[in-house]
Amino acid sequence: MDEFELLVDLHKGANRQGPGGEAETEKAIALAGIDRDMPLKIADIGCGTGASTLTLARLLKAKITAVDFLQDFIDILAARAKSEGVEDKITPLRASMEQLPFEYEEFDVIWSEGAIYNIGFEKGIADWKRYLKPGGLLIASEITWLTNSRPSELQDHWNNEYPEIDTASAKIKVLEERGYTPIGYFILPEYCWLDNYYEPIRKSFDSFLSRNGNSEKARAIVEAERHEIELYEKYKAYFSYGVYIAKKPNE
Repeated sequence: MDEFELLVDLHKGANRQGPGGEAETEKAIALAGIDRDMPLKIADIGCGTGASTLTLARLLKAKITAVDFLQDFIDILAARAKSEGVEDKITPLRASMEQLPFEYEEFDVIWSEGAIYNIGFEKGIADWKRYLKPGGLLIASEITWLTNSRPSELQDHWNNEYPEIDTASAKIKVLEERGYTPIGYFILPEYCWLDNYYEPIRKSFDSFLSRNGNSEKARAIVEAERHEIELYEKYKAYFSYGVYIAKKPNE
């Protein structure tokens, strides 16, 4: 396996491919003012194996198009949806978030948890706006600085990993500049990182290394993951995911 295939192998068995939680998805629904009884069309972009998709399907009267570019993730999502009895609400779709096969103003809600960084926050909100109906909602989580300054070790790490990381005020300004009306924001609490994401990944390291022959590439991936976890545990006061809720104006 190459490095990318190994990363997929490490993460595909997890419930989540990034920080988040069911309660936080439900909180975003409430802050967005979404009517749970209204029939909606939702696009969940960068859905992974479906943690947020399945929560939306359970809570809302919605038809959800769940998009990821990895077939392995899409297959797992489809199986999970069937197991939970919500397959009639979910259409799994393998596609790139940069080349979405959607119609203009097709969706009431665009949802993206822990995934918009793959295209970049500013590009994502700009590109996806065309798919929202007037008055439609964008809900996206994005890595965010919690303070105006932070230790250089942490700054250097995230500047290298994702140069678009910034404060909430800067992200909200980008939303406004791209023609959205921001209506809500909150940060993910610690357990969304440690209990829901990092700890399950950490517990999978031994089996991951074993099935990949304890190869040098596999060991390097585990060490990089361990380093990221250590940085979070050391510097969690300085950054988290912010959940941004914004509306496309009625035009």
